[in-house]
Amino acid sequence: MDFFSTVTEVHPSLNDSTSVQSKSISNDTLTSLAKTVLALKEDKKQRLHKLQDLASQLIDLWNLMDTPAEERKLFDHVTCNMSSSVDEVIVPGALALDLIEQAEVEVERLDQLKASRMKEIAFKRQAELEEIYARAHIEIDPQAAREKIMTLIDSGSIEPAELLANMDNQISNARDEALSRKEILDKVEKWMSACEEESWLEDYNRDENRYNASRGAHLNLKRAEKARILVNKIPALVDTLVAKVRAWEEDRGAQFAYDGVPLLAMLDEYAMLRQEREEEKRRMRDQKKFNELQNTEQEAIFGSRPSPARPVGTKKVVGPRTNGVANGTPGRRLSLNAHQNGSRSTTKDGRRDSRESRPAAPVNYVAISKEDVTSHVSGTEPHDV
Repeated sequence: MDFFSTVTEVHPSLNDSTSVQSKSISNDTLTSLAKTVLALKEDKKQRLHKLQDLASQLIDLWNLMDTPAEERKLFDHVTCNMSSSVDEVIVPGALALDLIEQAEVEVERLDQLKASRMKEIAFKRQAELEEIYARAHIEIDPQAAREKIMTLIDSGSIEPAELLANMDNQISNARDEALSRKEILDKVEKWMSACEEESWLEDYNRDENRYNASRGAHLNLKRAEKARILVNKIPALVDTLVAKVRAWEEDRGAQFAYDGVPLLAMLDEYAMLRQEREEEKRRMRDQKKFNELQNTEQEAIFGSRPSPARPVGTKKVVGPRTNGVANGTPGRRLSLNAHQNGSRSTTKDGRRDSRESRPAAPVNYVAISKEDVTSHVSGTEPHDV
């Protein structure tokens, strides 16, 4: 804005560039000058408001399309006055018309880019919505929602800005509903954790070797002590949950579902199963007491049962040893050598006793032909001279 042209419009004498020596200070000139100042202040206010609006649009579009920081820095002179008041903006040219026009062009360019990337942007919002519902354990149909978005964009029946506004509204409502469910969901997590410990404790109590000095036994013992304390709190926790869920449903006029299953139905089913388990445990204890009492009565009548006699172990029988071989039979060659090397006994007449000189049959006697024996004896005995 040119200062000299502005004051010239008020009165030509106010322009120092002219050769007029005197300045007009009439009431009309002063009134006109005051009006000009007010008009300039209003113009400054409007320019600042417009620039701040453009800066806000730029930031939203940048965040929407994940614009890199390098590209955002090119418009720091636009966004730096986002929260400034009229009196705080004193930098020359900060509200220039060409600067405002530059911001308008950038916003228009990003709007066109947004239209071409509409599907990507919409699916990004849908993913954010699904994440909120998942954390709140609210069951939805994401496939159907994405197909609906595709249909709206392809048909052109809705403006991109309107579609994004609707999705932003859905995200806001989802956050509100998730916040209203937070207290109940926290107690549901505690209840489920206690149920897991209850299941572990039942398995631990059925383990007959749980008190053995094995590795990690002391850790399991400590966990069992904590689990018993936690399990004893389950009935009160369930009662509190039921009361809070009913109050929530009355306030909202809707059913509280946990991953698509009514939470009250889950709690009722758990209470019923817990009661059945308690009755089963009671029956088992009564049956055990009855069996112990019956065994005691039988022992009182018939006496204690004798312990079975220890079975006598069988001893290993060692077989006879023949010629140094245990449980074995010597060969034919050993029998013949014993006959050849044996001493000959004689009678009083000096004759050999044929009975004593006859070799004894070995244990494993093998029949030998007469010719073989005759030839063998004749070959070994000395001839008489």
